[in-house]
Amino acid sequence: MKLIIGNKNYSSWSLRGWLAAKQSGLAFDEVVVSLYGKGWDDARSSESLAPSGGKVPILWDGETVVWDSLAILDHLADKVGRDRFWPKDEAARAMARSMVAEMHSGYLALRSAMPMNIRNRVAGFEVAPQVRADIVRILGLWAEARARFGDGGPFLFGAFGAADIVYAPVVARFITYGVTVPGFAQAYIDAVWSHDWMQAWVNAAMAEDWVIEQFEEVAA
Repeated sequence: MKLIIGNKNYSSWSLRGWLAAKQSGLAFDEVVVSLYGKGWDDARSSESLAPSGGKVPILWDGETVVWDSLAILDHLADKVGRDRFWPKDEAARAMARSMVAEMHSGYLALRSAMPMNIRNRVAGFEVAPQVRADIVRILGLWAEARARFGDGGPFLFGAFGAADIVYAPVVARFITYGVTVPGFAQAYIDAVWSHDWMQAWVNAAMAEDWVIEQFEEVAA
Protein backbone atom coordinates (compact mmCIF):
# COMPACT_ATOMS: atom_id res chain seq x y z
CA MET A 1 0.00 0.00 0.00
CA LYS A 2 1.04 3.59 -0.63
CA LEU A 3 -0.39 6.54 1.32
CA ILE A 4 0.07 10.02 -0.16
CA ILE A 5 -0.19 12.80 2.41
CA GLY A 6 0.44 16.54 2.67
CA ASN A 7 2.66 18.55 5.01
CA LYS A 8 2.47 17.04 8.49
CA ASN A 9 2.48 20.45 10.12
CA TYR A 10 -0.69 21.62 8.40
CA SER A 11 -2.67 18.77 6.86
CA SER A 12 -5.31 17.62 9.34
CA TRP A 13 -6.96 15.27 6.87
CA SER A 14 -3.61 13.64 6.13
CA LEU A 15 -3.11 13.06 9.86
CA ARG A 16 -6.41 11.19 9.99
CA GLY A 17 -5.56 9.02 7.00
CA TRP A 18 -2.08 8.29 8.37
CA LEU A 19 -3.37 7.34 11.83
CA ALA A 20 -5.94 5.06 10.20
CA ALA A 21 -3.18 3.34 8.25
CA LYS A 22 -1.15 2.91 11.43
CA GLN A 23 -4.19 1.57 13.28
CA SER A 24 -4.72 -1.05 10.58
CA GLY A 25 -1.39 -2.67 11.38
CA LEU A 26 -0.71 -3.11 7.67
CA ALA A 27 2.56 -2.10 6.04
CA PHE A 28 2.42 0.97 3.83
CA ASP A 29 4.77 3.34 2.06
CA GLU A 30 4.39 7.02 2.91
CA VAL A 31 4.73 9.73 0.28
CA VAL A 32 4.68 13.37 1.45
CA VAL A 33 3.86 16.13 -1.01
CA SER A 34 4.33 19.79 -0.11
CA LEU A 35 0.94 21.47 -0.42
CA TYR A 36 0.99 24.73 -2.39
CA GLY A 37 4.77 24.57 -2.65
CA LYS A 38 7.09 24.35 -5.63
CA GLY A 39 5.88 21.65 -7.96
CA TRP A 40 2.47 21.42 -6.29
CA ASP A 41 0.56 22.02 -9.52
CA ASP A 42 2.43 19.17 -11.18
CA ALA A 43 1.97 16.91 -8.17
CA ARG A 44 -1.78 17.43 -7.88
CA SER A 45 -2.30 16.68 -11.57
CA SER A 46 -0.13 13.56 -11.45
CA GLU A 47 -1.56 10.11 -12.07
CA SER A 48 -1.15 9.22 -8.38
CA LEU A 49 -3.39 12.09 -7.22
CA ALA A 50 -5.71 12.30 -10.22
CA PRO A 51 -8.47 10.07 -8.76
CA SER A 52 -8.87 12.42 -5.76
CA GLY A 53 -8.88 15.58 -7.85
CA GLY A 54 -5.49 16.51 -6.42
CA LYS A 55 -6.49 16.21 -2.77
CA VAL A 56 -4.75 14.35 0.06
CA PRO A 57 -4.75 11.85 1.65
CA ILE A 58 -5.08 9.21 -1.02
CA LEU A 59 -4.41 5.50 -0.51
CA TRP A 60 -3.28 3.14 -3.24
CA ASP A 61 -3.86 -0.49 -2.27
CA GLY A 62 -2.52 -2.34 -5.27
CA GLU A 63 -4.80 -1.29 -8.13
CA THR A 64 -7.46 -0.08 -5.68
CA VAL A 65 -7.48 3.63 -4.93
CA VAL A 66 -9.27 5.24 -1.98
CA TRP A 67 -9.41 8.95 -1.16
CA ASP A 68 -10.97 10.99 1.65
CA SER A 69 -9.77 10.11 5.14
CA LEU A 70 -13.05 8.53 6.25
CA ALA A 71 -13.21 6.34 3.15
CA ILE A 72 -9.61 5.28 3.82
CA LEU A 73 -10.51 4.39 7.40
CA ASP A 74 -13.50 2.32 6.24
CA HIS A 75 -11.45 0.56 3.56
CA LEU A 76 -8.80 -0.42 6.07
CA ALA A 77 -11.38 -1.51 8.63
CA ASP A 78 -12.91 -3.81 6.00
CA LYS A 79 -9.47 -5.35 5.37
CA VAL A 80 -8.41 -6.01 8.96
CA GLY A 81 -11.71 -6.25 10.86
CA ARG A 82 -13.92 -3.44 12.06
CA ASP A 83 -13.30 -4.22 15.73
CA ARG A 84 -9.80 -2.79 15.33
CA PHE A 85 -11.37 0.62 14.68
CA TRP A 86 -14.81 0.59 16.31
CA PRO A 87 -16.10 -0.37 19.79
CA LYS A 88 -17.64 -3.83 20.04
CA ASP A 89 -20.55 -2.61 22.18
CA GLU A 90 -23.47 -1.62 19.94
CA ALA A 91 -24.36 1.56 21.81
CA ALA A 92 -20.73 2.67 21.98
CA ARG A 93 -20.22 1.87 18.31
CA ALA A 94 -23.29 3.90 17.34
CA MET A 95 -22.05 6.92 19.27
CA ALA A 96 -18.52 6.60 17.89
CA ARG A 97 -19.82 6.47 14.32
CA SER A 98 -22.05 9.48 14.92
CA MET A 99 -19.18 11.48 16.43
CA VAL A 100 -16.91 10.59 13.52
CA ALA A 101 -19.55 11.59 10.97
CA GLU A 102 -20.19 14.89 12.78
CA MET A 103 -16.49 15.71 12.83
CA HIS A 104 -16.14 14.78 9.19
CA SER A 105 -18.89 17.11 8.02
CA GLY A 106 -19.10 19.81 10.69
CA TYR A 107 -17.29 22.36 12.86
CA LEU A 108 -16.57 24.67 9.94
CA ALA A 109 -16.14 27.71 12.18
CA LEU A 110 -13.45 25.98 14.24
CA ARG A 111 -11.65 24.69 11.15
CA SER A 112 -11.63 28.11 9.52
CA ALA A 113 -10.51 30.09 12.57
CA MET A 114 -8.08 27.49 13.92
CA PRO A 115 -6.21 25.80 11.06
CA MET A 116 -3.89 23.02 12.17
CA ASN A 117 -0.35 24.29 12.69
CA ILE A 118 1.52 21.90 14.96
CA ARG A 119 4.70 23.99 15.17
CA ASN A 120 2.92 27.15 16.27
CA ARG A 121 1.69 28.32 19.68
CA VAL A 122 -0.75 31.23 19.60
CA ALA A 123 -0.94 33.41 22.72
CA GLY A 124 -4.11 35.29 23.56
CA PHE A 125 -6.23 33.68 20.84
CA GLU A 126 -9.69 35.26 20.84
CA VAL A 127 -12.42 32.67 20.42
CA ALA A 128 -15.33 33.95 18.33
CA PRO A 129 -18.86 32.92 19.41
CA GLN A 130 -19.30 30.47 16.52
CA VAL A 131 -15.96 28.83 17.30
CA ARG A 132 -16.81 28.65 20.99
CA ALA A 133 -20.05 26.88 20.11
CA ASP A 134 -18.06 24.26 18.18
CA ILE A 135 -15.64 23.83 21.09
CA VAL A 136 -18.47 23.44 23.60
CA ARG A 137 -20.16 20.85 21.38
CA ILE A 138 -16.94 18.86 21.01
CA LEU A 139 -16.21 18.93 24.74
CA GLY A 140 -19.76 17.79 25.45
CA LEU A 141 -19.37 14.80 23.14
CA TRP A 142 -16.00 13.94 24.62
CA ALA A 143 -17.49 14.09 28.12
CA GLU A 144 -20.37 11.79 27.22
CA ALA A 145 -18.16 9.26 25.45
CA ARG A 146 -15.69 9.14 28.32
CA ALA A 147 -18.42 8.92 30.99
CA ARG A 148 -20.43 6.19 29.25
CA PHE A 149 -17.82 4.13 27.45
CA GLY A 150 -14.33 5.19 28.52
CA ASP A 151 -13.64 2.71 31.32
CA GLY A 152 -11.31 0.56 29.22
CA GLY A 153 -8.58 3.15 28.71
CA PRO A 154 -7.74 6.86 28.38
CA PHE A 155 -9.33 7.40 24.97
CA LEU A 156 -12.88 8.37 24.03
CA PHE A 157 -14.17 4.80 24.02
CA GLY A 158 -11.43 3.28 26.16
CA ALA A 159 -9.09 1.85 23.54
CA PHE A 160 -7.65 3.99 20.75
CA GLY A 161 -9.91 3.83 17.70
CA ALA A 162 -11.68 5.63 14.88
CA ALA A 163 -13.10 8.44 17.02
CA ASP A 164 -9.65 9.30 18.38
CA ILE A 165 -8.19 9.20 14.88
CA VAL A 166 -10.77 11.68 13.62
CA TYR A 167 -10.53 14.04 16.63
CA ALA A 168 -6.70 13.98 16.81
CA PRO A 169 -6.39 17.19 14.73
CA VAL A 170 -8.77 18.89 17.16
CA VAL A 171 -6.41 17.93 19.97
CA ALA A 172 -3.57 19.53 17.99
CA ARG A 173 -5.63 22.68 17.43
CA PHE A 174 -6.53 23.01 21.11
CA ILE A 175 -2.82 22.83 21.97
CA THR A 176 -1.77 25.30 19.27
CA TYR A 177 -4.38 27.90 20.21
CA GLY A 178 -4.20 27.42 23.97
CA VAL A 179 -7.83 26.42 24.42
CA THR A 180 -8.66 26.02 28.11
CA VAL A 181 -10.54 22.79 28.78
CA PRO A 182 -11.85 20.97 31.86
CA GLY A 183 -9.72 18.34 33.58
CA PHE A 184 -11.26 15.29 31.90
CA ALA A 185 -10.65 16.84 28.47
CA GLN A 186 -7.07 17.78 29.34
CA ALA A 187 -6.42 14.18 30.38
CA TYR A 188 -7.79 13.02 27.04
CA ILE A 189 -5.71 15.58 25.13
CA ASP A 190 -2.60 14.42 27.00
CA ALA A 191 -3.38 10.78 26.14
CA VAL A 192 -3.76 11.49 22.42
CA TRP A 193 -0.76 13.84 22.25
CA SER A 194 1.54 11.37 24.00
CA HIS A 195 0.47 8.39 21.87
CA ASP A 196 3.51 6.97 20.08
CA TRP A 197 2.00 7.49 16.62
CA MET A 198 0.98 11.05 17.40
CA GLN A 199 4.42 11.84 18.72
CA ALA A 200 6.00 10.41 15.57
CA TRP A 201 3.77 12.68 13.48
CA VAL A 202 4.49 15.72 15.67
CA ASN A 203 8.24 15.16 15.54
CA ALA A 204 8.12 14.87 11.76
CA ALA A 205 6.02 18.06 11.56
CA MET A 206 8.56 19.91 13.70
CA ALA A 207 11.36 18.78 11.40
CA GLU A 208 9.68 19.96 8.20
CA ASP A 209 11.13 23.06 6.57
CA TRP A 210 8.09 23.81 4.42
CA VAL A 211 6.10 26.93 5.30
CA ILE A 212 2.66 27.71 3.91
CA GLU A 213 2.31 31.45 4.45
CA GLN A 214 -1.48 31.55 4.16
CA PHE A 215 -1.80 29.22 7.15
CA GLU A 216 0.86 31.04 9.14
CA GLU A 217 -0.93 34.34 8.61
CA VAL A 218 -4.23 32.98 9.92
CA ALA A 219 -2.53 31.76 13.09
CA ALA A 220 -0.41 34.84 13.68
